[in-house]
Amino acid sequence: MAKLYFYYASMNAGKSTNLLQADFNYRERGMTTMLWTAAIDTRDGDGVASRIGLAAPAHAFAPATDLWDRVLAAHRVQPLACVLVDEAQFLTTEQVWQLARVADEGGIPVLCYGLRTDFQGNLFPGSAVLLGIADTLVELKGVCHCGRKATMNLRVDESGAAVRAGEQTEIGGNDRYVALCRRHFTEALRG
Repeated sequence: MAKLYFYYASMNAGKSTNLLQADFNYRERGMTTMLWTAAIDTRDGDGVASRIGLAAPAHAFAPATDLWDRVLAAHRVQPLACVLVDEAQFLTTEQVWQLARVADEGGIPVLCYGLRTDFQGNLFPGSAVLLGIADTLVELKGVCHCGRKATMNLRVDESGAAVRAGEQTEIGGNDRYVALCRRHFTEALRG
């Protein structure tokens, strides 16, 4: 029976690297996969890329993308062994349910990778639904500068100071975000 998986972590924990490794494992065995990433994040062009230099082409999803229709259309042409979704925090509630349907009715495993919380410690909508309905939840571990597990994503400005307010989504990498343990996250926000 196919399942819906959610691999979540802070930034810099290896989510994209894990996705690309899983994709490689399927393809190495001659199986077909389908990769997706958020259209809002254009830093890596038309694909999934990890900070350690791995990359693969991917389809882009926007809020209006019907993932059930798109995945099943591709599956009818070439049977899919797995669907892998990067930046899953940007999925809509409806899209998470579409991916659950891909697993439940389409019989295709779906592996989603994303952030659990935003720069204020709030759940992303896609992550909230995945945490609620995924068959399997896997926390990937990031590391704070103190050596403890990083669970939070601190947004910083150009000078490295903590940003306390703003839009939930602001695309960026190490220049805009720092993965921290909860203690250092809250200290930075109080600072």
